[in-house]
Amino acid sequence: MLTVKSFTFNPIQENTYIVYNQNRKAVIFDPGCFFEEEKNLLKQFIEENKLVPIQLINTHCHLDHVFGNKFIHDTYGLELYIHPKEQMMLEYAPISGQQYGLSFENYKGNIHFLKEEDKIEIEEEELTILFTPGHSPGHLSFYNRKANFAIVGDVLFYESIGRTDLPGGDYDTLISSIEQKLYTLPNNTKVFSGHGPTTTIGYEKDNNPFF
Repeated sequence: MLTVKSFTFNPIQENTYIVYNQNRKAVIFDPGCFFEEEKNLLKQFIEENKLVPIQLINTHCHLDHVFGNKFIHDTYGLELYIHPKEQMMLEYAPISGQQYGLSFENYKGNIHFLKEEDKIEIEEEELTILFTPGHSPGHLSFYNRKANFAIVGDVLFYESIGRTDLPGGDYDTLISSIEQKLYTLPNNTKVFSGHGPTTTIGYEKDNNPFF
């Protein structure tokens, strides 16, 4: 069974997730650690729980989700996995950081591309990849059927949805992604969003004002 640990990092209050199995193998999603104390907190959790990071994944590449990519690469030797349509967003992230007064050094290692038909494997456990664009052009979500949770980045939030006024965003595409990919999951699926509290698919179907 997979366990999900969340951290809230950086001035934009982004949620970073570590997903790990009983053998302590771990995948890091969207490391948003910006300040040194945030990087140390993430590293401390990994060390104290004797985790072995095996993969680094960005749901999408807006600046608040990629701040810590270089730190993870430098610390654990992991290379980055993203959807092909997010590469341009990754390259633009430092420019966006300067505009927000949040300058950072971007990841410059090898990039591996993920597609919806791929799967993320943590030994015997699997995460199904869902292509969920709209907030960004190559946004991915990740669903684990056994533990019944989904890591959805900035697609769906507690009683809200991702913004679509950023470059590459599209409102109709986002709504379609939610309805066709996320709202088809079981109602009791736990939703780990890129910002804000955890919710469930069923709760959002009943209470999200955008639907």
